[in-house]
Parts: sequence; structure tokens; C-alpha cells
Amino acid sequence: MLTCPNEKNRPLFAAKDIKDFYLTNSPNIFPQPGCPLFSRTTKVIKALSGPKYDGKFLHNVVKDKLGETRLHQTLTNVVIPTFDIMHLQPAIFSSYQVKKKPTLDALLSDICIATSAAPTYLPAHYFKIQTDNGDVREYNLIDGGVAANNPTLVAMGEVSKEIIKGNPDFFPTKPMDYGKFLVISLGTGTRKDEKRYNAKQSAKWGILGWLTSGGSTPLVDVFTQASGDMVDLHLSVVFEALHSDKYLRIQDDALTGDVSSVDIATGNNLNELVKV
Repeated sequence: MLTCPNEKNRPLFAAKDIKDFYLTNSPNIFPQPGCPLFSRTTKVIKALSGPKYDGKFLHNVVKDKLGETRLHQTLTNVVIPTFDIMHLQPAIFSSYQVKKKPTLDALLSDICIATSAAPTYLPAHYFKIQTDNGDVREYNLIDGGVAANNPTLVAMGEVSKEIIKGNPDFFPTKPMDYGKFLVISLGTGTRKDEKRYNAKQSAKWGILGWLTSGGSTPLVDVFTQASGDMVDLHLSVVFEALHSDKYLRIQDDALTGDVSSVDIATGNNLNELVKV
């Protein structure tokens, strides 16, 4: 959303606007149960019957803000991962690739809705694109975090492909010359390194147990944490081997309680997140 142009072809939002956007819209995107006494029971029931949130408010606010802007119109190059559950493979929306593949030129609103559609939390997102040549591509997408929770490697891969193709923006860098890359990877925070689950506890879990335990979603926690950490580990080793200090991962790994949750959008918790 930060790369979407306004009517003057300037950024629609500034980085300083992010906080107010979340404070204003999060309570409606993630509405909390009215009675705390029954909140856990309500969450379990929703986990069994469908996503925890219907996503309608999120869809409306994103479409309202981004309008008819498409991928090729972003003010800077972007690489946005999603996952197509129809084909069981990642769908990467890349400013570099859209020039050659018009079926990637989706509305930014559709891309944003898709890449935020975390399983069990928000519904999968469907849309299709028809090009001027009559080519049609259907998308059945969920959050790209299931494949690339830390998308740093995806972005670096896109740059490497452009170098191979001889893109003058990157000349004379070689495709695997990561020592000349300057990479800043920003995480969104993770729970403090503590004993979350154990084998004795999880050995008794069935489908429901893996989907909801103590207010968390163990299956989602495991996959997202593992994929994010593996990317960081790999890149740390690669840059160290190249004797390069141009890779920086910024991640708060000491969050505790409600602050470490994905969707607790109470006023108190949002204010605590601002302090972080």
C-alpha cells in the first residue's frame, strides 16, 4: 500500500501513516468477542466452522484506499508472495515479471487481500485477470507466508533473475554476487523464545488440537516460525561466507502475552504494540 500512487503520482501513504491505519482499522478487521468469559469458546467454535474473521471490512477498506490501481503502476519495484491453493504453488506478484506476464497485472487491492489471507484467520481470495489478448488467469490465493513467511529470498531471487537477463539497473553485478547486495529484512515480531509446546502435550492432539491450543494456532505457528528462521539462517551463513556485513535482519523476538498475538485488536493491546 505504501507504493500505491496518489493523483499526483506520489505515495498514497507515508510510513508515518501506518500506525494510525492500524489503530483505526484493526478493531474492525479483527472484531473481538463482546464477552471475555466466552471468548475462548467462541474462538474454538469459529475455528471449526470457518475462518475466525469474515474479512469483509478488510476487503472494503483496502479496495476503497487502492481503487483501480494495478501492479504495474506501483511507484517502486515490489515483490509480493502469495500461495495458490488450486495449483499448490506460490504465486509471486513481481514488478519485474508483470512486464512480460500481463496475467500478473492484478489490482493492488486483490494482491493485498490475498497476501493477508492467513489460513484459519481470514478467507482465501479468488479473482481472475483477463488480458487485452484474451488470456485468462484465475487465482485462488492465501497468505504467501505459508511458503515465504520471510520473503527476503524471494526478493533476492527476483533481482538475480534480472541480473541474468542483463537488466542494466544491476550491471555489472553477477547473479550470485550477494556480497554486492544491501539487504534489510524487517520482521513483524515474534513471541519470546520460551517453551511453547512439547511432545507430550502435542502427542494427544488431533486436528482440533493442532488448529487451536491455548488461544494459539500451533500448526500455523510451527510453519511460519520454521520458514522464517530457515531463511534468516541461510542468508546469515551466505553473507558471512562472503565476508559481507550487508545483510541485516531486524526482528523483535521478545514479545510476550497479547502483544505477540496476530489478531487481538483491543485498544489496550494496540497501544502496547505502539510502544514496541
